[in-house]
Amino acid sequence: MPNTEKPSRRPSTRARVLTGVAAAAAVGTATFGAVSATASPAAGQAAPVQAAGGGLTRSTHLSVDSATKAAQAALAAARKDGQKVTVAVVDRNGNTVVVLRGDGAGPQSYESAQRKAYTAVSWNAPTSELVKRLEQTPNLKDIPGTLFLPGGTPVQADGAPVAGIGVAGAPSGDLDEKYARAGAAGLGAVK
Repeated sequence: MPNTEKPSRRPSTRARVLTGVAAAAAVGTATFGAVSATASPAAGQAAPVQAAGGGLTRSTHLSVDSATKAAQAALAAARKDGQKVTVAVVDRNGNTVVVLRGDGAGPQSYESAQRKAYTAVSWNAPTSELVKRLEQTPNLKDIPGTLFLPGGTPVQADGAPVAGIGVAGAPSGDLDEKYARAGAAGLGAVK
């Protein structure tokens, strides 16, 4: 029987050189890519910009502890009058920091308190004053997240708003706002 197996051949010199060049190129590309990723920006590329002090502002925010203290003061004032309310405190940007739902407060009071607090800090005014503005500009009430009912008050530091306190659940908005002001007074910050 004749041998049908072909003898193994060694790749030609040309094939070995081309394979070596391709491997070197692959390794070089990977290395160059790693170096490029950590190198300084090349000419024409944007480098990170550090803003100078004149281009920045700083803002003051109410701490969680202070927000809780304000909410507890508002809730205590409502309890003293026998009212069942919810108190919300939002930061300068309108984000909720603390919500305390008093025993027996209605389910609608949770969202209402948050929206009153948001409205008060957004306009840096008690919501009872903002209700009066609706006569001249009735479409203000259409702004998402707002609630133009008495019961919200802003908290200020150095004349700028840093938080809003909203109260909901008492039989009248005037009472809600009375308790919101009690919360702000607990911080020593009444507008």
